[in-house]
Amino acid sequence: MALLRWVSTVVVIGAIAGGVYYTMHGSNAPDGAAEGRRARNGGFGGPVSVIAKDAETADVPVYLEGVGSVKALNTATIRAQVDGRLLSVNFKEGQDVKRGDLLAKIDPATYQAQLDQAIAKKALDEALLANTKHDLERFQKVGTLAISQQQIDTQVALIKQQEAQVKSDVASIENAQAILGYTTIVAPFDGRTGIRLVDEGNLVHAGDTGGIVVITQVQPITALFTLPQQELPTLTKALEGGLLSAQALSTNSQTELDAGTLKVIDNQVDAQTGTIRLKAEFPNDKRQLWPGQFVNVRLLVDTLKGVIVAPTEAVQRGPDGTYVFIVAADNTVQMRTVKITRQDDKYAVIADGLAAGEKVVTSGFGRLKDGATVSVSDGTSAPADVKPHRKSSPEGKKSTSLDKNAQGATEAAALVTGSTAEDVKRTGKHHHHNRDNGASP
Repeated sequence: MALLRWVSTVVVIGAIAGGVYYTMHGSNAPDGAAEGRRARNGGFGGPVSVIAKDAETADVPVYLEGVGSVKALNTATIRAQVDGRLLSVNFKEGQDVKRGDLLAKIDPATYQAQLDQAIAKKALDEALLANTKHDLERFQKVGTLAISQQQIDTQVALIKQQEAQVKSDVASIENAQAILGYTTIVAPFDGRTGIRLVDEGNLVHAGDTGGIVVITQVQPITALFTLPQQELPTLTKALEGGLLSAQALSTNSQTELDAGTLKVIDNQVDAQTGTIRLKAEFPNDKRQLWPGQFVNVRLLVDTLKGVIVAPTEAVQRGPDGTYVFIVAADNTVQMRTVKITRQDDKYAVIADGLAAGEKVVTSGFGRLKDGATVSVSDGTSAPADVKPHRKSSPEGKKSTSLDKNAQGATEAAALVTGSTAEDVKRTGKHHHHNRDNGASP
């Protein structure tokens, strides 16, 4: 009899367990799918959460931007103008130098000797000239009674020849001084030295192509860049108002490196590329610009005064053109067609279709349509009219169902075996009451 009760208990518990399994995997699945649909529909059919910002009235600058490279205002390769041994190098690599600073010294002995020779030759010729002049004076005192007129005329011509020789000597001296001066190499302008190309003690020549060092003037500095030829009318019109301000930007156009002015527009268009070259000059006080560096250059050509602007991300494009979603006072949205005159990565200039102060949607377009109800946020906080909703996880539902079904199974098992529900919960097993007072089957 006890065996029969045990078998019956096992059968009932198995049936209850099967019911629990069916409840968990069958009845809960539709609830999970329904909840997923509600999640996709956003807030269980509630208002659409969006971010919105106000349209504003502002002065909008108009820029033209081109790609170019930085070029030193002046560049000079310092070369020897005379042959000789390099006695000294008087600069450090990367040093800032001023105009006239000593850079290098070449052995001057040979050229000093040439200068001395020129000076001596001049002294000799000046002595001859003085003697010839004295002879002429004597001839003129004696007159034609002692010598002929021909001798006097010859003496006058000889004086002129010797005077010309003295002038030639002066020129030779100046040339020798200039050559001697070439042995002292100085900076031609304010700039910065590069890497030294020749070391001290080497023999340098006037025909060397490499030179001793390259000096570049980096303060101020220039940037060469190009713009499409279609922008020429805008440029020429803008130049009528004076110099155009220019900004040197990093290659991603996110960082301003320096600010300067446009200096020149090239006098011809490149027929192969259809572009025009321009040069802008920058003070480069912080030395953010370096010769050879690639930069973007932005020119301010105009400023639109008092125009309506909206965030660029608010502007949408459809088959009928550009449009925005306007948030009404009752938290519904209206699709409105707008006309755009200019647009950049931050703002769009609205020529028609939008007024200052109107709120436009900038994010949350996924389920947005004309007339939809929305909950609005400014992007820094949660929407004010959306209450936090705590969704129960499928696991939580399963756990709850499992607890309820387990409780039902416990009570049913208690009824079959004769145990109480409290006993089953406390001990975790069924107490079998033996009506045969412990007799084994």
